Amino acid sequence: MNDPAVTGRCAPRGITQLEIDQRVYDLYDEYCHGAMERREFLARAASLAVVGGLAMAQALLPRYAEAQTISFTDSRIKANYVTYASPGGNSGTMRGYLVQPAGSGPFPAVLVIHENRGLNPYIEDVARRAAVEGFLALAPDGLHPAGGYPGNDDDGRTLQAGLDQARLRVDLTNSARYLKAHKLSTGRLGVTGFCFGGGIVNFLAAALGADMQAGVPYYGVAADTASVARIKAPLLCHLAENDERINSTYPAFEAALKAAGVAHQVLVYPGTQHGFHNNSTPRYNEPAARLSWERTVAHFKQHLA
Repeated sequence: MNDPAVTGRCAPRGITQLEIDQRVYDLYDEYCHGAMERREFLARAASLAVVGGLAMAQALLPRYAEAQTISFTDSRIKANYVTYASPGGNSGTMRGYLVQPAGSGPFPAVLVIHENRGLNPYIEDVARRAAVEGFLALAPDGLHPAGGYPGNDDDGRTLQAGLDQARLRVDLTNSARYLKAHKLSTGRLGVTGFCFGGGIVNFLAAALGADMQAGVPYYGVAADTASVARIKAPLLCHLAENDERINSTYPAFEAALKAAGVAHQVLVYPGTQHGFHNNSTPRYNEPAARLSWERTVAHFKQHLA
């Protein structure tokens, strides 16, 4: 479903989305997903037959200081890092960023899954945003068994690619179960995630079945259609218009969801790029990010109450 409610494009600094050539976006998508190193990405962007290709490429690299919308000292929340058991995972333990709303609880729970580079400051901020809305939020760091998020996305992407991916999924499944059973949780669990994390939302919906009450994947690859019959959680799927790699996985997924009677909605945001919710780069689309987050919160409030 193409969403007509989103108009306009915004970037947090300097070069705007409208000024960046789509070919540079396409190269950045390859770079983000491990198809090339940063040096190659910059060199290939500079070699394009477009004025300012290198500057466009440099503008797309994240500036996480600009992504913070909720301070970690905000009086409405309390945040800390927690370590918990993860049997069958990459190391047997996991670490995550747990954020609770002010008050004694219990609270409905929301798991926030990172992209393919570990628990970076943007994802921590999303967890704080969820807590401000009244949810007990946990953002696990899939890189914990490899030493944790290293402080930059290039090394984070390399570390995550080097993990046993099946065991990484076990670690994230264990994170969901840890949050659901937390003493501050009502036991009703929602899951959201971005890019790699969006795909994990779809995976967890099938893996957890009735133990998951709502899912909101952002531009995440669809779950295997053979697993769809196990999904019980209503899904709200946010997709970017200019994201063929991800969007091509959805027609069969939607058909399987419909056949299985799973409540779902798939929204495509016009004029957006993969990563439009991430406010640390010019891929950020403020109207789409704001609207999609409002819908995400409403979805969780409806199904986790």
